[in-house]
Amino acid sequence: MPDRSPQPPPNPFDDLRPPPGPRTPLRVVIADDNPVVRAGLTALLSGREDITVVAEAADGREAYEATRHHRPDIVLLDVRMPGVDGISALPHLVPIAPVMMLTYSGESRIVEEALRRGAGGYLVHGEFTVEELVSAVRDIGAGKAHLTPTAATAVLAQLRTSATAHNDVASLPPFFTSSPKQLSQLQPPVGQSRREFRLSTREAEIMDLIASGMNNQQIAATCFISEKTVKNHINRIFAKLHSSSRSQAAAKWLGATATSHRGLG
Repeated sequence: MPDRSPQPPPNPFDDLRPPPGPRTPLRVVIADDNPVVRAGLTALLSGREDITVVAEAADGREAYEATRHHRPDIVLLDVRMPGVDGISALPHLVPIAPVMMLTYSGESRIVEEALRRGAGGYLVHGEFTVEELVSAVRDIGAGKAHLTPTAATAVLAQLRTSATAHNDVASLPPFFTSSPKQLSQLQPPVGQSRREFRLSTREAEIMDLIASGMNNQQIAATCFISEKTVKNHINRIFAKLHSSSRSQAAAKWLGATATSHRGLG
């Protein structure tokens, strides 16, 4: 006997839903003038089910041509290459695909310029494992920024230098000068958090690095102190934040930061 129960009306959006099945792999272009580096990266990334290398390039011009042709999900770009270097190629690549710098160049000015020109991440060789590289590629593909310690330190140093050197209203962009109320709401929250938890300048710096995901060895290298000194600072930080773990301390620290942004929409 046929089923005469009422049937739901057809969903007009069914045709817009992606078909079931495995997710399309992230498509990557690798640009580096060293063929050994290119081959190594291609072998590492192509071994993952969710990543495929669609092209390699030896300089910025080839990177642009490959990116324009393949329309990848992410470009891994070296800084120093003959002909057109990575920094020069960046403004032409970022309108087409997200770019992550993957290079031996860790100088602060280069990191800053790369990020200013649109790079979504900056990895310095020797500061990441294979799994961290794969994770970074996935992050950039998902629209998340990714920096290794040298790059993160360069950005942090530049932000602090800029905050000190350009604290007059005339030097701020128009958006920040348009409303005194907005300006007070958008003040960098780190100082506020430091005062709230009564952290010293050094403790606040270390807490920033903890929140960024650095381990004790990386923090020691970044701050030019011993790991024992790092541990002593962390013990004092945990006591002041009433925390028993790094994740708990980071959550409180970042939570205090986020609180100052609430209500901005």
